[in-house]
Amino acid sequence: MSHGARVIRTGVSSAGPAAPPPVTVASSSAGSDGELMDGGYFRSCAGMLKVAQMITLLIGFISVNNSPWTDYSAYSFFQIVTMCDLVMILFFYIMHIFRVYRKLTCVSWPLAEFLHYLIGTILLLIGSIVAASKSYNITGLVAGATFGFLATILCVISMWSSYKVSCITQSTNASV
Repeated sequence: MSHGARVIRTGVSSAGPAAPPPVTVASSSAGSDGELMDGGYFRSCAGMLKVAQMITLLIGFISVNNSPWTDYSAYSFFQIVTMCDLVMILFFYIMHIFRVYRKLTCVSWPLAEFLHYLIGTILLLIGSIVAASKSYNITGLVAGATFGFLATILCVISMWSSYKVSCITQSTNASV
């Protein structure tokens, strides 16, 4: 028996399921392939979660940046993690808005985004724990760590609502 894990994206776009859109006579149908932007993604749950993640990461970064530091290495790590996470979330947000994933099929976008969220969330949790432990009741540092924890929770919610990870068991009928 061989075991494996499979990652399935449960909602790629707000335009609906992955089924092809019905053929219509009107040229201005929402979600058609001819449009440059996916306007429905702005209002979708996944789109709003990405915006909320970016805002909380930015607030956490600014709070830590404008506070007196008690430990340089802890807060520089926190800032690097928040900015890298912010840039990657913005990258995937733009990818979904402009539907780049439909044009670049050589990359497994659901897997790439899942790995980003998995690694980024773990690093953000570590950075927030370290930042909280080194804050020494300085208001800006506590606020930065709090927004780091909030962004971590939002990333977990986004992963939980967007992906279904299942372990599959495949039997092999080969006799030796």
